[in-house]
This record gives sequence, C-alpha cells and structure tokens, in this order.
Amino acid sequence: MKVKVYTDGGSRGNPGPAAFAVVITSEDGKVVKEYGRYLGKMTNNEAEYSGAIAGLKEARAMGADEVEVISDSEVLVRQVNGVYRCKASNLQPFLKEVQDLAAGFRKATFRNVPREHPMVSRADLLLNQEQDVMISLQPRGKPNP
Repeated sequence: MKVKVYTDGGSRGNPGPAAFAVVITSEDGKVVKEYGRYLGKMTNNEAEYSGAIAGLKEARAMGADEVEVISDSEVLVRQVNGVYRCKASNLQPFLKEVQDLAAGFRKATFRNVPREHPMVSRADLLLNQEQDVMISLQPRGKPNP
C-alpha cells in the first residue's frame, strides 16, 4: 500500500514555540489521517523534520510499504535526498532518524512543493491552529500576590 504524507512544521521565532502537522492520503488522494502537534521551543527546521518523522511513523503504523513525503521545506527535502549536506549539528539526529525510518519502506521518496500546494496549506493551517491553542494556554502577565 502506498500513502502520501504531506507535512509542514514551523516556529514562531527561530527558535520559538513550534508545531508540526501531517496530512496522510491514500494513493488516490483521499485523506485518511491528519493532525497537528505542539513541540515546545524548537527551530523551524527542527519542526519540519519532526513532522516528517511523525508522518513516516504514522505511515508505517498504517501498514504502508511505500511512502511519498511531500513538504514545502527545501532544506528538509534536499538534505534527505542528498542534494544538500547537513552541516547543522542540531539537525543531524533528525536527518538520521528520517533516513532510518525511510529505509524501513520498500520505497520512500521525498518531494518539495510550493507552500501554496493545497495539502501542504492544509497541514500549515493545522499546525498554526495547534500553536494558537497551546500558546493561549500559557500564563500571561504577572501573578497576583
């Protein structure tokens, strides 16, 4: 079974409050699962990688043997595809985990698309909703004595 994993990650500030989202579709484009997760303080690229990792784990749990990961993150896709070297020490463990997870599939591909892609935009909306909820739960101002 083949699935497509659309993912997005982002932080407000770099680093800052971060989240990712994944939208998983069947090969024919039907959404089979979608969600966002708050990550706490992280860089934008760490959040992008976290989304790809979560999507790969979800695809494996669904029984997929072929996965296409689609992201608007040029850094993520080009590092995973070996076009860019991963020089940032904070991203190297993320890259290794993505590579290890991808190796568990019969076929795994990674593709970069514009931010305006409908499913990546959907993931972006989910991650921003997650950030809004979690940030709204954080205490503000000084406590009363």
